[in-house]
Amino acid sequence: MSSTTQPVRRSGPNGFAIAKRFGPLIFLVALIVVFTAMKPSFIDPINVFNIMRQISITGLIALGMTFVILTAGIDLSVGSLLALCGMIAAVVAKGGTANSMSLSASGSAGFGWFAALLAALVVGALCGALQGLTITRLKVPPFVVTLGGLTIFRGLTLTVSNGGPISGFDPAMRWFGTGLVGPVPVPVIIFAVAAVLCHLVLRYTRYGRSVYAVGGNAEAARLSGLRVDRILVSVYVIVGFFSGLAAFVLAARLNSAEAVAGAGYELTVISAVVIGGTSLFGGIGSVGGTVIGAALIGVLQNGLQFNNVSSYTQSIVIGLILILAVAFDRWLKARARL
Repeated sequence: MSSTTQPVRRSGPNGFAIAKRFGPLIFLVALIVVFTAMKPSFIDPINVFNIMRQISITGLIALGMTFVILTAGIDLSVGSLLALCGMIAAVVAKGGTANSMSLSASGSAGFGWFAALLAALVVGALCGALQGLTITRLKVPPFVVTLGGLTIFRGLTLTVSNGGPISGFDPAMRWFGTGLVGPVPVPVIIFAVAAVLCHLVLRYTRYGRSVYAVGGNAEAARLSGLRVDRILVSVYVIVGFFSGLAAFVLAARLNSAEAVAGAGYELTVISAVVIGGTSLFGGIGSVGGTVIGAALIGVLQNGLQFNNVSSYTQSIVIGLILILAVAFDRWLKARARL
């Protein structure tokens, strides 16, 4: 009686699986350790909350961008849309563009912070819907549509503001950008609540599963009965909504809305999403990864500033990290097919 010995496969975790799942988190922890070793004051509570406050603005937009990139789309207009939404919110808050340079909120004939917030959210969502409809109805690639949106929204912002800032909001509105709940800045709380809600939507709802399905294989999703075009439009509405929310928080924090606001945010937001593990090819990613990606970029920028590295060099570093993240994503895909 003969017997054959079958090879035993180990099902435990290996280095490849750990790197695939926890790579961004490991890199984030390593950055914190390195910057703390260079300057121990890096982890002082004041600086930690400063980092959290900084990432809350781009982090909000990155949450919306996660939905878009999960469908294999892209939105290059978010920085310009943030500027437009912030300017509209400022106009509503001040009741017009008269006396726009004044930092005083006294005697303001505006409509209050709630109307300003609502205006920013509606404008952001409508602009996102317009871009989504252009992509789905006219079959224009997202890259081209949102690249056009980048210039259009910036031009509209300049038109509304006549090229200048609108400043001086009431204390109730400024609280959303500068207020504290205990030791925690209000923008950080807004970002945390939004992240939890987005996580729940993507992981535990039918809509979230549909977003992943469209990103994984749009044609298969269509054949299975999903309304792909509606889902695609909806993700651009979501990123527009979050751009409006971020615009309101930023204007409240700076006590001013500026036509140049959000310049370059496209790179930061997309980097946060991709570095966090969301694939540019769609179907793979998570909100948790995006939060880690946003934190990683915030820590990197703050650490470089702490060590007197110029902003130009910071842009180079972030760009290189984005390229490496995409290259790593493609390598993981190729490895998975083996």
